[in-house]
Amino acid sequence: MNRVRTVLLPPALAIVFAALLCAVALLISGDSPITALTVMITQVGEGTTAVDIINSGAIYYIAALAVAIGFQMKLFNIGIEGQYRLAACVAAIVGGSLVLPPVLHTLVIIVVAAVVGAAWAGIAALLKAYRGVSEVISTIMLNFIATGLIAYLIRPDSFGVLQGNNISTAPIEPSGQFPGVSFGTSGTLFGMVAVAALLGLGYWFLLNRTRFGFELKASGESPTAATAGGVDARRMVIIALVLSGAVAGLAGLPELLGRDFAYTLTSPQGYGFTGIAVALLGRNHPLGIALGALLWAFLDKSALALDNVGVPREIVLIMQGSVVLSVVIAYEIVRRYELAAEQRRVAAQLRSAPAVEARTETVAS
Repeated sequence: MNRVRTVLLPPALAIVFAALLCAVALLISGDSPITALTVMITQVGEGTTAVDIINSGAIYYIAALAVAIGFQMKLFNIGIEGQYRLAACVAAIVGGSLVLPPVLHTLVIIVVAAVVGAAWAGIAALLKAYRGVSEVISTIMLNFIATGLIAYLIRPDSFGVLQGNNISTAPIEPSGQFPGVSFGTSGTLFGMVAVAALLGLGYWFLLNRTRFGFELKASGESPTAATAGGVDARRMVIIALVLSGAVAGLAGLPELLGRDFAYTLTSPQGYGFTGIAVALLGRNHPLGIALGALLWAFLDKSALALDNVGVPREIVLIMQGSVVLSVVIAYEIVRRYELAAEQRRVAAQLRSAPAVEARTETVAS
């Protein structure tokens, strides 16, 4: 029961606080919080919003899993943004230049994306393991390098193709595309949604049912104790960051293989930073991350309807930012509450111990 409370209570408190803050902001601006919430909920049933929420949620979920893998080792892989964008770009280049049988073509693109993401994160991993360079600094710098490298790769004299006023990679043939599930006028569900779900199951199994998962968490809690127990802390740092990068490399594939079929200069950005927020909201638990991803996607997609009732959609940004800030505070409040409760339980047991010993001695005599 305490475990459930520790996991679920902080996100719930954060969401309630963010909702109250947005309600106050709306009242100050002269808008009705009830009207805004009603419009946002109603929007889910309109057009393709529901499917769009699931599709975006899958992307956020993959990015957040990549962040969570690093968090298990107390590593902050802030380079998810550069890793998934570079991986999507290279995967699009490879996918657009090949013609293979349908399933094989798609698998090659997925593997290329994972390898590129892992290799890009591996640079930061090696710097961290062998030179002690902070992964926060190195991954931030690698984000900027990735942006420049992408711009070079999709130049017309490199691998780019002019598409009107935009530049993109060569389009991926249908054999390399990942078919989705069509719901008619309600939109098409990306096929990569199933892959995201499998990644979540794999993440749970890896952490809770394998020796590697135990060593990963142990190294994150105490590298010194883990080393004393025979775990190579340097090796775990490298594996954790490389695995995080491999998962991050898949974050750009739902849209690449399910909708765009090419990487362009205007391809969506920012998923890596959203993944950080979602991982914090879900507290690195696969189910919590899934709920956080869907919540974030709901706020993104349903906010479009606020313009129709004259409510500024920026109110959603306020709520998202409030969630990120308040969830950290809520976790600390709950942690201190649980610690104080545990201390009270131990103190009560110590006070009752002499009485129990006295009764035992009386019965024995």
